[in-house]
Amino acid sequence: MPRSAIVLGAGMVGVSVALHLRRRGYDVVLVDRQGPGEGASFGNGGLIQREAVHPHPFPRAVAELLRIARNRAIDVYYHPLALPGFASPLLRYWWHSEPARYLRTAEAYARLIVTCIDEHLAIARGTDAMDLLRPIGWMRLFSDPRMLEETLARAEVARREHGVNFAALDGAGLAAAEPHLLVSRAGAIHWTDPLSVSDPHALTLSYARLFTEAGGSLAIGDATSLQPAGAGWRVQTSAGPVGAAEVVIALGAASARVTVPLGYAPPLFGKRGYHMHYGLRGNAVLHRPVLDTDSGFLLAPMRAGVRLTTGAEFAHAEAPPSPIQLERAEPVARGLLPLMDRLDNAPWMGVRPCTPDMLPIIGRMPGRNGAWCAFGHAHQGLTLGPTTGRLLAELMTGETPFVSPEPYQPARF
Repeated sequence: MPRSAIVLGAGMVGVSVALHLRRRGYDVVLVDRQGPGEGASFGNGGLIQREAVHPHPFPRAVAELLRIARNRAIDVYYHPLALPGFASPLLRYWWHSEPARYLRTAEAYARLIVTCIDEHLAIARGTDAMDLLRPIGWMRLFSDPRMLEETLARAEVARREHGVNFAALDGAGLAAAEPHLLVSRAGAIHWTDPLSVSDPHALTLSYARLFTEAGGSLAIGDATSLQPAGAGWRVQTSAGPVGAAEVVIALGAASARVTVPLGYAPPLFGKRGYHMHYGLRGNAVLHRPVLDTDSGFLLAPMRAGVRLTTGAEFAHAEAPPSPIQLERAEPVARGLLPLMDRLDNAPWMGVRPCTPDMLPIIGRMPGRNGAWCAFGHAHQGLTLGPTTGRLLAELMTGETPFVSPEPYQPARF
């Protein structure tokens, strides 16, 4: 008999897991409360970040901590009443960011990141998804020459140790590459490996179509209805109950709502983010995504317009949207590019699922036969979806994993 699985969560990670399982002969039902890619996979910078071999550590410099504590920044904003709920995971995040511990984390993180381009292309090649993947990389702009030199020195280490490619631009080179910038900068680093996705939602939908064309099934359902059923699992969907021998939880920041009732409580916490699209005046063009270091937000050319994506907001899970960072960023962005009016009726908001040790949770759920985890990718769910899908499918089928799964095992929490 074919093996069977329910995959809960139809973002980039869940879709990729479902597709890899289906290609290995599983009967798979992919369940979400909405359509594929309509959660956190919908709104992001659209970058498949081959250069991101080092995760973001918790800041340890006093000056940086004071800057964030003032709560006036664009890149980080917090709701003061929400901070007690973040105390434990953020303290653990700070502990894991100690330099020696961080080095071990970065080594494990890089083993996943270096696979991301190959794993995306393995799915997309020969399909309409290839039209969405632009090999243009992205640029980080610097007004401070010293900071630029320090970043280039770290980039050289990443090139030597992990094969990361980049190009250094001086001010004139940056102006030639992006002639419609309204500011001058000391220079930029152009990360040349990453793929820029012109429509992240469309990419997830494209992979979901590959899944259904291979015989997989989509269903609208309530992941919190998951229950053990005999030797397997059952979940309620709009078409009635669905059962399978195994279940994969790939619900991003909402994953703990399903795992905690099953006895597994990972220290998952969410960072909220927002985006808005804009037109450009006249014949202005943005050729590739740019992040201005001074302001800390990304501007990316997309099908829907130029997308401004904000940094991290810390808020209660049920708090209404509060796009304060977007309000702070927009006037700064208008000083960088000749932006026209907003193109969206309201800012989009999503939640990035983070872990204190900066590594995703991939593998067998402790204490539950036939239950598997695939969440906690923070800012890199789009980047690492296919990598995670392949790794988890290999674990579930007993294949030799193409990447050692040990650092990402759920049992570490």
